[in-house]
Amino acid sequence: MTSIERTAYPRFKRQLTAKELTEIYTPTKTEIAFAYATTKGGNNILNLVVLLKAFQRLGYFPKILDIPAKIVNHIRNNLKFSVDIVLGYENAKAMYRHRTAIREYLQVTQFNKNALHLAISAVNDSAQVMDNPADLMNVAIAELIKQRYELPGFNTLNRLVHRVRNVVNQKLFALVLSRLSNDYKERLLDLLDSHPFVHRSPYNNLKQLPKRPTRNHLNDLIAHLTWLDSLGDVKPLLADITVAKIQHFAAEARVLDVSEIKEFNLPKRTTLILCLIYSAQVMTRDNLVEMFLKKMQSIHNNAKKELELIKKRYQETIEKLVAVLTNVLQVFVDEPRSDEVINKVNQVLIPEGGAEQLLNECEAMNAYKGNNYFPLLWRFYKSHRSTFFRLISTLKFESTTSEQSLIEALNFVKEIQGRRGQFFKDTIDLDFASPQWQKLVFTEQGNQTKIVRRHLEVCVFSYLVAELRSGDICVKASENYADHREQLLTWPECLPLIDQYCTDLGFANNAVGFVEQLRSWLTDTAATVDAGYPDNRQLVINDLGEPVLKKSPRHELSPSASVLLEAVEQQFPERNLIDILRNVDYWTNFTRHFGPMSGSDPKIDRATERYLLTSSLPTQKC
Repeated sequence: MTSIERTAYPRFKRQLTAKELTEIYTPTKTEIAFAYATTKGGNNILNLVVLLKAFQRLGYFPKILDIPAKIVNHIRNNLKFSVDIVLGYENAKAMYRHRTAIREYLQVTQFNKNALHLAISAVNDSAQVMDNPADLMNVAIAELIKQRYELPGFNTLNRLVHRVRNVVNQKLFALVLSRLSNDYKERLLDLLDSHPFVHRSPYNNLKQLPKRPTRNHLNDLIAHLTWLDSLGDVKPLLADITVAKIQHFAAEARVLDVSEIKEFNLPKRTTLILCLIYSAQVMTRDNLVEMFLKKMQSIHNNAKKELELIKKRYQETIEKLVAVLTNVLQVFVDEPRSDEVINKVNQVLIPEGGAEQLLNECEAMNAYKGNNYFPLLWRFYKSHRSTFFRLISTLKFESTTSEQSLIEALNFVKEIQGRRGQFFKDTIDLDFASPQWQKLVFTEQGNQTKIVRRHLEVCVFSYLVAELRSGDICVKASENYADHREQLLTWPECLPLIDQYCTDLGFANNAVGFVEQLRSWLTDTAATVDAGYPDNRQLVINDLGEPVLKKSPRHELSPSASVLLEAVEQQFPERNLIDILRNVDYWTNFTRHFGPMSGSDPKIDRATERYLLTSSLPTQKC
């Protein structure tokens, strides 16, 4: 059974504030007049008004005993009745008459066969694209409210949703099974058989989780993706199933062991396995990219640390070069330029290694000026080189923009990965690279410009990381790094939905009306803002016509407030973590999110207690 906390099925709140009582449950003069015109007697009037306000809030008639006493007392006070007037019916006929009168007053139709067919149709259409029972129940609730039907009982809706969902899913399972050849079907079922040596079925390998981003784990993940791809491209077999349903089926298969999945009929069993394979392929690609990004970031961080160490080691060299330069400049200032001056300069340079040695030291330091750590990247990259090349050979990268220079550079690097020479004369477009990188990659040798192979590889992989993070490069058949344009509806798909979409949001469904509506909204909003500007002390417009938002002034606590705060802290009882979580759950009911992924009620004993204990463990470790 679906957990009611996961649905939008209306219920009374556990705790009602005074504001909520006033805004929601205060009867209007019209409603009070309706009650007096419909029935007589204080008890009957109180019953009618309480049912009316409850129905307005819930969309159905609750049991009398389920109505909170706070609501009853609030309505009784507004009706100015004494406490002797209590809520309750002496006979059922009066209650049925009141319910009928309330439906007529609110123009709501009692749940009937037409409402049943309407809910079934809405759930059936939604079950084609979503699978969570709670979501499907919300669809039925929204459709019934929209058509102004009274909501049925929660159990009625729950049975309806599960029945329709099961019919839709069985049709999808049968469709998928019909696309499988006998050989491929046997291959899928073989995944459920245990291996004779490791006593573990390949089905469990489909649930493999990523490990720490190390080089060995990256190699293992590449091998795992190769095995997953060897199971075939399953996306065409799941062509009529939406991504949301595939993910839901895969999540269901992921929490089942082999013995449990074997209990399903053949269509459902094979479909769940296919969904799990597809999900594993997508997640593994995402995990590979994530691991690659982290390893490249680690390489850059190590190079930056190495640069800081080099700077510390070169501090003595800097002092030496400055001293030599000071002596040279002193010679040029004190002596006229002649051969004798040159000899004196050489006498200054020779004790420190000579002009050539000092020049080499200057060039070494210039290579890292401006915090340029790029020349140091190769040292940390080279141990990962073969792994990274296996990764880019396994994954398929595509540009999401018209700019293709990085993709071309990546393909070029793949082609020359077997070369061992330090330099080569090929031409390549590195417009995507910064001047600092280009200066490092291209070098002049004689009259020729050559490319430094090592620096080129590191440059391309570094920019691949940046483009993957920005979304300018995507990975085919992934999820987190997929081309976002593939998730957009095409224009032919949007056209049939425009009228309903505009109706739901209150927009005009034509260009002229839409523009006029926006112009009207903006004009009204501007007028409202202008009218409130003189009283707005936080926003001012300076002499340049620019709006400036002032910082809110800090309000110091008054002496009496400080004394009160200290007294409260002294009187505040000491609470342990479990008590705090229990109180938070009482007010927010956050443990409703910890149940089974199917949306059903948990089957474990004392579920809330065990959820709270589990929630406290990570905090206690911290």
